[in-house]
Amino acid sequence: MRPGGRISAAIEILTDIEDRHRPANIALADWGRSHRFAGSGDRAAIGNLVYDALRNRSSVAWRMGSDGARALALGVAVFQWSETVDSLSAQFAEDPHAPEPLTEDEVKALSSQAEPEAPGWVLADIPEWLEASFEAGFGEDYIGEGQALAARPPLDMRVNTLKRDREKVLKDLARFKPAPTLLSPVGLRIAPSEGAGRTPNVTAEAGYQKGWFEVQDEGSQITGLLAFAQPGEQILDYCAGSGGKTLAMSAYMENKGQIFAYDSDQQRLAPIYDRLKRAGTRNVQVRSPGAPDVLKDLEGRMDRVVIDAPCTGTGVWRRRPDAKWRLTPEALENRLGEQRQILAEACRYVRSGGYLCYITCSVLGEENESQVYAFLEDNAEFELLSAGEVWEDLFAYSDLKPLSSDGCTVTLTPATTGTDGFFFAVLGRKRA
Repeated sequence: MRPGGRISAAIEILTDIEDRHRPANIALADWGRSHRFAGSGDRAAIGNLVYDALRNRSSVAWRMGSDGARALALGVAVFQWSETVDSLSAQFAEDPHAPEPLTEDEVKALSSQAEPEAPGWVLADIPEWLEASFEAGFGEDYIGEGQALAARPPLDMRVNTLKRDREKVLKDLARFKPAPTLLSPVGLRIAPSEGAGRTPNVTAEAGYQKGWFEVQDEGSQITGLLAFAQPGEQILDYCAGSGGKTLAMSAYMENKGQIFAYDSDQQRLAPIYDRLKRAGTRNVQVRSPGAPDVLKDLEGRMDRVVIDAPCTGTGVWRRRPDAKWRLTPEALENRLGEQRQILAEACRYVRSGGYLCYITCSVLGEENESQVYAFLEDNAEFELLSAGEVWEDLFAYSDLKPLSSDGCTVTLTPATTGTDGFFFAVLGRKRA
């Protein structure tokens, strides 16, 4: 496909996403199935156009004077991909599959300079209704934090030290030019592609199939490290999902002790079985949510309970930019209710002197510090401990520092730590 045809395809997919309120990955997959002629390079370029348009929707729409699919695709091509009005006009003239020629208004908009007087939420590329939350959480830096969440993400991997060390996996994947992550001692990073560039499919590699590494953002790796799971401990991963942090903690524990992996949603938990087998873990017991009183025998016995709480996912907008624009105040309120309920349920499994680790992939204070403080008000037997001190112990070798509103909790962001956005807090159960 020529560039003009790729832009036409992106416009078609963006229209489908908007009109039918569909997740971007599903709309892209359906388009690929119905356009078998498109090669892998074409699909990658079209996907990049679509995702870049969604990441930067508000700022591109502001400059274009429209948030329509055509305006977004054209704006990304010029503002993000360094095309020009002349190059687009020439490509459209040569390609029968290209969009209609540029209009005078489009030429004027595409030739305009970025407007610094645009509202803060536009410059930050965040929903307008969330501007107050971002400003409350990040202060005068909120625009830069939003812009970092609108950038393309890298491809991060966690080396499974139960089977391989980082230097060997670096050599295994050398043709992809990975580099060690700056914080995680078991992480690798492949820089994000530019323009139409493709991100390598590392899950097709033999090393992935053998369980030598997992795809996992460095921020997620770090929260697993901050949980500080030790060999021999008894740990409950209360919202295990597909098992990303379960696998990481198993490796950190050197397969010693016991992790109980649980999730209230059987479908979310389903992939964990194959992942555990591939990784070679021996200290994980999956507890199915279908059985009655499935966790009753664990009450008051766990050294650590880890809650990777369901949240709005604001911290992973780089990877799921369409979710940014689907999020509503009502959805946020629903998540807050779920988090309160999960904290109230999970805390009873922590033994005297044990730890409750609360994690989200959100950067909103409502889901993070506010939830922790509210829990402490209702549960006097718990106290907030300093995750910041654990950070200093684990990552003293790095100049990268997380954000913290209170000196105890930790917030990771693309702008500060180069990771996805994550929140971490650790609460200790006072000894009886």
